[in-house]
Amino acid sequence: MLRNRMFALLGLLVIASMVLAACGAPAATTEEAAPATEAAAPATEAATAEPTPVPTTRHGGWLDEIAYSSVTADSAVTQITAGAIDIYTRGLASDRVQEIKDAGVCYAQSYGGYYDILFNPAVFTDTAKLNPFSNQKLREAMNWAIDRNYINQEIYGGGSLAKYTVFTTQLVDYTGVIETARGLESYYAYNFDQAKAVVDAEMPAMGAELVDGKWAFNGEPIVLAFLIRNDGDGTRLKIGDYFSDQLEKLGFTVDRQYRKSSEASPIWIGSDPKEGQWNLYTAGWVSSGLTRDEKTGFQDMYLPSSSQGIPLFLENASDPAFVEAGDALANGAFSTLEERRALIEKALPLSLKDSLQVWIVDQQVYSPFQCNVEATYDLGSGLEAAQMPPYNIRFKDQEGGQLKVGTNDLFTDPWNPIGGSNWVWDGFVQKATWSGSLMADPYTGLYWPLRAESADVTVQTGLPVITNTDWVTLNTADTIEVPADAWSDWDATAQTFVPAGEGVTAKAKIVMTYPADFFEVTKWHDGSNISVGDFVMRMIMTFDQAKPESAIYDEDSVPSYEAYKSTFKAVKIVSTDPLVIETYTDRFYSDAELIATAGDWWPQYGFGEASWHAIAMANAAEAAGETAYGTGKADRNAVEWTNFIGGPSLDLLNGQLDTLAAASTIPYSATLGQYVTADEAAARYANLKAFFEANGHFWSQTGPYYLA
Repeated sequence: MLRNRMFALLGLLVIASMVLAACGAPAATTEEAAPATEAAAPATEAATAEPTPVPTTRHGGWLDEIAYSSVTADSAVTQITAGAIDIYTRGLASDRVQEIKDAGVCYAQSYGGYYDILFNPAVFTDTAKLNPFSNQKLREAMNWAIDRNYINQEIYGGGSLAKYTVFTTQLVDYTGVIETARGLESYYAYNFDQAKAVVDAEMPAMGAELVDGKWAFNGEPIVLAFLIRNDGDGTRLKIGDYFSDQLEKLGFTVDRQYRKSSEASPIWIGSDPKEGQWNLYTAGWVSSGLTRDEKTGFQDMYLPSSSQGIPLFLENASDPAFVEAGDALANGAFSTLEERRALIEKALPLSLKDSLQVWIVDQQVYSPFQCNVEATYDLGSGLEAAQMPPYNIRFKDQEGGQLKVGTNDLFTDPWNPIGGSNWVWDGFVQKATWSGSLMADPYTGLYWPLRAESADVTVQTGLPVITNTDWVTLNTADTIEVPADAWSDWDATAQTFVPAGEGVTAKAKIVMTYPADFFEVTKWHDGSNISVGDFVMRMIMTFDQAKPESAIYDEDSVPSYEAYKSTFKAVKIVSTDPLVIETYTDRFYSDAELIATAGDWWPQYGFGEASWHAIAMANAAEAAGETAYGTGKADRNAVEWTNFIGGPSLDLLNGQLDTLAAASTIPYSATLGQYVTADEAAARYANLKAFFEANGHFWSQTGPYYLA
């Protein structure tokens, strides 16, 4: 459950076994359910566990509470009409539209997401087991084995679009290279005989033989472990059965493992791909919003440099030419739109040859709700993946109340800000507890200031960049020089930043400015005021995990870090009152509002916000070998996957918090000690301790609702 806290932004969430209460920014839920009872408000700066009095003037969230529960898609409309829930935020597929209309409930319509078959590309450690999909040619052949038009008509009632590439078929990047895309769609159109010809050629080359019509290896049948999702909108189960039938026609034996998200996740996300626990999975993805620029898609969805932090991407031995093009696009390593297009046209055919993912459909989805509910949804991602809903979702003409939300699942993976749950339903709860510098426009995909005040963006003369709003000022310069004392790298041994030095230039400079009263009105849910130290910790953590000398080194973070570092030039805090931060980068977009995001050093780590003292606590547990932020490292070291809201992690984190508090420890003191005092450290640790004792978790954020 979330509760409205009303610091500078307020709101609240609740779930069957979790509550979010309104307080100051968005929040999220995981499968580790928090107690269903009401929890006290976060502690004040004085570290008291007493509830904070609710102001008479409401700021931020309109609701008192939001309560979340896991609801099966087939019962969602019935539960809304019965009043059991007010809204079902997980989009229903297009085959349910008539049911929604017949029930007389309202609904939001959006592009919503896309489905595919995701393959395990690893060569298994057990050499007696053959993984056919470690062979890139076999993965490519699966495109010919799938009749996407048949699936659209028979499963989705014709309401979706056949999907062949990583690009959304309704959006700009697809239409910009439509000739290339349509050519690939024609080449990879359904052709079962072509798929079979490749399988029949490649399997014997891998040492397999066909015995009585079934492929075998070392005298044993090759059994494909197929994780088939049987939850959600129900369509992935049908896709999984269809593709299983196709695989069996190709001579494979298929072990159809029907699982919901929380059952499948520990296998395809949580296990080492080389262990061979799975071969393929019915994957589904939701865009984070109406994406104006999808150039990062190749890196995110195929390459070892993917920012998703999932071990299987690290096992994909992609074509070096594909890696080069995909990383160049993601990092903006081009100077003209023509160069950008050329990179896309190079990457598209290479992505289909790679086929770590074989795309199936782009969906139109429908989120039903009671007609007395008002909510803003994103045209490109619907309700659950959008950033704005926690700030304005409410009952019509009403202030306060409890909103009952139904979604597909909850607590699928542990929550931690650096490498926690990436599931959209968990993220929807989390977003109600977050805030941030910027907010994405649900109708244009541009960014607006949320906590920030303004941004000045300077780009190299000649770069194809425009500005669309008045909060960003766009300038050009023939040369953008990086200040010699700006921070460009991190020395994990000395725990100090490395200056850029003389003669460094960049394609873009972003100057992000925050309001004069920013530090007074913005609070963490534990009662601590946000500070410059929180931003500096975010900067440190951008580097530290990827440094072998670091106490929290994680090899899985290195590929994405190296991709980021290839365009990042430097950052400099030019003022602390007000807070002004300069960032220098070679990464750019055609919209200045998107370039501004590269200068956003808000303490948001990708999977949640975190104060410097919460990160210090989790870092200490990882350095002690008790926990790990990422599932890959946790699995390799046989330790707990860091979880801020439940499970054995809580006792381990709490123990480290006590140790830090006893010494008023300032982490990374050679650097952070310039921005944090021992007194502040003592107060902050006391606040987090009181918050934990009052609420039973460490999910202290800055958004309109807090997790109660």
